[in-house]
Amino acid sequence: MIQPSGQELEIKLRNGSISYNEAGEKQNPVIIFIHGFPFDKKMWNGQLETLSRNFRCIAIDLPGYGNSTGDISIESYADLLDDFMHMMQIESAAICGLSMGGYIALRAIVKYPERFSHLLLCDTQCIADTDEGRKKRYSTIELIEKEGLGPFAEGFMKNIFTEKNLQGNENYIQTIKATILSTKPETVTATLKALAARTETCSNLKDIKVPTLVICGEEDKITPVKQSQFLQENIQGAKLKLLPGAAHMSNLEQPALFNEAVSEFMM
Repeated sequence: MIQPSGQELEIKLRNGSISYNEAGEKQNPVIIFIHGFPFDKKMWNGQLETLSRNFRCIAIDLPGYGNSTGDISIESYADLLDDFMHMMQIESAAICGLSMGGYIALRAIVKYPERFSHLLLCDTQCIADTDEGRKKRYSTIELIEKEGLGPFAEGFMKNIFTEKNLQGNENYIQTIKATILSTKPETVTATLKALAARTETCSNLKDIKVPTLVICGEEDKITPVKQSQFLQENIQGAKLKLLPGAAHMSNLEQPALFNEAVSEFMM
């Protein structure tokens, strides 16, 4: 299993509470990590362990996941980041989001541009769901309501990792599966509805003025490389880093390359 990283803490907000792991010296530049769906802050343990040597790293549980509570929607998650930073007395931070975390980061940086010094978008995209995509999410909701999270987790795992890594039975594979199965089914279905209802942020890319790094696994099937290329081409000055041997969970499948890319970008 992935070993714990950093100190687990909790802070009360206006609409719920946020559980988070923190590692690194407080005087260092801050990076806030936002997990993907349907995971929690533990997916960033490998980043906190390494990057905390030079940065103050904070990985949060979004409401409904891990030990956090509150409303579940992409918009409310963006507002929560501003509230969290205010309560933590963090004036400015880099924001790093993977997949759904990237959707939230894109929403937050447009809504609260003064809050963020750097933007890191990992295995994510700016488009909204197509009609077909929304139908698929609601079909998944029906599956979960009928059969629980087991069949959903099995199918989901096959899509987010490379075949080689999935067959390798790495410890993070089991950790991610256990995380999915430990999440409340109603949280997963509520998030699927929120993802289906989200609007596009592609029209806002031109308004992003902070240094931006886009990271994507070369074998990502959920948010393909072409979506990362679109982000890089439409955000002024953005850089793109493709990671070989990685699919949708690039930070887990290629942690050394991922951490190196983040560190070089932030330095």
